[in-house]
Amino acid sequence: MQQKQSHNIILFDGVCNLCNTSINFVIKHDKNDRFKFAALQEEPGISLLKQYDIDTSNTDSIILIENNKAYVKSTAALRVARKLSGAWPLLFGFIIIPTFIRNWVYDFVAKNRYKWYGKKDSCMIPTPALKSKFL
Repeated sequence: MQQKQSHNIILFDGVCNLCNTSINFVIKHDKNDRFKFAALQEEPGISLLKQYDIDTSNTDSIILIENNKAYVKSTAALRVARKLSGAWPLLFGFIIIPTFIRNWVYDFVAKNRYKWYGKKDSCMIPTPALKSKFL
C-alpha cells in the first residue's frame, strides 16, 4: 500500500515558456503550500514518469500527481486550479465538460505552445527562495 503524499506534485515541461509561466502562477497562488514541482526532463520528474507509466509522447506538458494518482492534460489543470487561492477554484466547474472536448482544446494549445510562447534551451532554475518547492 502506498503512503499518502504530503504534497501534490506538478510535472511540467521545463523548457516551455508557457509552462514555466504557469508554474510561477501556481506558486504565486499556492497560499496553502500544496504543490511541489519537477520538470519532465530532469530527475526526479523522469522517475515519476516511469513510476506512473506515463508516455510523454501522449502527454508532454502538465501532469498532476495527487494522492498517488496521475492526472493529465485538462483534468490535471482543472484539479490544480481547484487548490489555488482566490477565485481560481471556480474553474473546476469546467470538469463537467466531456474530457474529449476539454482535451481537444488543451492539446491544441499544447501543440502550439513553443510556436506561440517560445522555448528555453534548458529547464528553469528556481531561485534560492523557491528551491524548496521543487523536487
